[in-house]
Amino acid sequence: MVRRARRINRELAEVFPYAHPELDFENPFELLVATVLSAQTTDLRVNQTTPALFARYPTPEDMAAAVPEELEEIIRPTGFFRAKAKSLIGLSAALRDNYGGEVPGTLKDLVTLPGVGRKTAFVVLGNAFGVPGITVDTHFGRLVRRWKLTDQEDPEKVEAEIAAIFPKSEWTMLSHRVIFHGRRICHARKPACGACPIAHLCPSYGEGETDPEKAKKLLKYEMGGQPGQRLKPPPDYPGKPAPPAAALGAAG
Repeated sequence: MVRRARRINRELAEVFPYAHPELDFENPFELLVATVLSAQTTDLRVNQTTPALFARYPTPEDMAAAVPEELEEIIRPTGFFRAKAKSLIGLSAALRDNYGGEVPGTLKDLVTLPGVGRKTAFVVLGNAFGVPGITVDTHFGRLVRRWKLTDQEDPEKVEAEIAAIFPKSEWTMLSHRVIFHGRRICHARKPACGACPIAHLCPSYGEGETDPEKAKKLLKYEMGGQPGQRLKPPPDYPGKPAPPAAALGAAG
C-alpha cells in the first residue's frame, strides 16, 4: 500500500507539475483570511471577493476595527458571512493584540486564532512559511479513502495516517496534487474514471464514468479547457497551462 501510495504521488506530480494553492494572496495575512473565507464555497468565489475586502481592510489592525455589518456585506458572496465576519474580526484582533499585527508561523499559535483549525493552519504554514503540512479538506479525505490509504473519516486521524506514509518534505505538495486531482478529475459525485491518469493505481476504479469520451466531458478547469480558480495566477512555471482566452474572460 505504501509503494502504491508513493507511486500515486509521483504520477500526480507528472500530471500536475504546476500544482499550487488556488487562493489569491500576497502575504500571510491575506492567505489566512482567504482560507477562512474558503470554507463551504469555491476558491474562485473567494478570489472574486477578496480584492474589495483587502482594499478596504489591508491589515489586521484595519480588519479588527471593521464595522461587522460592513464586513459582512463585502464577504456575503462566500456564504456563512456572519460567522466568517466574526472569525475575521476576532482573528485580526488577536493578531493585533498578541502578535504585533503579524501572522505567527507555528501550528500551536495559529490554532489559537478564532476560526482557525488545523486545516487552515497547514494551508498558511505550507504556503506562506514553507513549513510542511497535510491539508485534509473534503477533496483530500475523499481521494485517500478511494485509494484505500485510510478508512478514517476524522480529518486529524486521516492526517496522521497519511503523514506516516509520505516523507515530511512531500506533505505540502502532496496536498496540492491530491486537491488538484479531486477538483479536476476525481469528483465527489461523478469521478471521471475513464479519463483518469492514475486509474491503473486506483482500487475504486469504476465508481465513476469509465467510457473515455464520456469521462472526458466531466473534466474541469484546465483539463477541460477552462481556467482554474485563481484570478491572479502565480508566476509562470514549467508546464503551466494556457487556457483559451474566451474561457479566461468567462472566469472573471
